[in-house]
Amino acid sequence: MDLCNIHDITDLLARHGFHFSKAKGQNFLIQSWVPARIAEEAGADRDCGVLEIGPGIGPLTEQLCRRAGQVVAVEVDQSLRPVLAETMAGHDNLELVFADILKQDVPALVSEKFHGLRPKACANLPYYITSDILAALLEAGCFESVTVMVQKEVAQRICAAAGSAAYGAFTVFCQYHAEPSILFDVPPSCFIPQPKVTSAVLHLRVRREPVCPVRDEALFFRVVRASFSQRRKTLVNGLSSAFPLPKAQLQQAVEACGFAPNVRGETLSIPEFAKLADTLAELLASHGQNI
Repeated sequence: MDLCNIHDITDLLARHGFHFSKAKGQNFLIQSWVPARIAEEAGADRDCGVLEIGPGIGPLTEQLCRRAGQVVAVEVDQSLRPVLAETMAGHDNLELVFADILKQDVPALVSEKFHGLRPKACANLPYYITSDILAALLEAGCFESVTVMVQKEVAQRICAAAGSAAYGAFTVFCQYHAEPSILFDVPPSCFIPQPKVTSAVLHLRVRREPVCPVRDEALFFRVVRASFSQRRKTLVNGLSSAFPLPKAQLQQAVEACGFAPNVRGETLSIPEFAKLADTLAELLASHGQNI
């Protein structure tokens, strides 16, 4: 059976009475070069354990099993259980887990399933929940790399440079944890049903060392979110919405970091956000406020 052949897919799904779910963002691949290239670009080999999110009917799963030492595929849709039992039969290095990945202890799962293997994550992510799953994978702190197919616009946002229109809080979050790069585009014609947007495969090489020292990571991201909360206003205005300090003192903190008085948050790099967060930590501490 060719898991990317539209006729084989149609027969398979009809045989099991499966219907696509818009709520779950299901779009299945019908071009075999796509999952093969994703698995190859992910760098999966026999020394790797790969956590796959959302296997669908298994075209990417199959390619990963051919390369990796162990594959654990987490699927939230229980109706795919009999489908995957048929399509994935014979893959001894595969374990299927029917669960919501966002409700799993990812580091514990990786530790249990991939003992002695280099852990990687790989997925064709549903558009509606891309950010949540990607955040969970990066925050898990246990992967060597994360390779995912997402909406092209999201991939561009994650890879955006400081000061660009696409640069935002999620950009900073992803680039703080990893070095992202767009590998290739995947047009709508590669899926059934066809999405209305182009997809892109994104590779994130997880950082072993932080971009720069950060005194308090939670405060750092609080500063980042506040800085982008009002994109058309100055950095000070954004910070004033999240920190209970007089605006004049926030202005002094911004200028103490060497930034222009009217600077906007979208222009700051990660090291500059870290410098600002550390300065605000000292200011909050001097006021007896908890960070």
